[in-house]
Amino acid sequence: MTLKNKLIDDEVYSRVKDYSKEKHKVITFFEIEKLLNEAGSKYGVNIIDRYSEKLVIEVGKKI
Repeated sequence: MTLKNKLIDDEVYSRVKDYSKEKHKVITFFEIEKLLNEAGSKYGVNIIDRYSEKLVIEVGKKI
């Protein structure tokens, strides 16, 4: 394998890995939004604020 091929392979691998990470984030945020919407219809509009405050306490910082 040539140096050029190694560099190209590395770049392709990096982009595929980045794509995979971003895809995972999008799916996660979509699922979170869906759960919050379902919870909001049950518990009221302030569900996001309440979860935000709870996460700040549990995690220790605003995300």
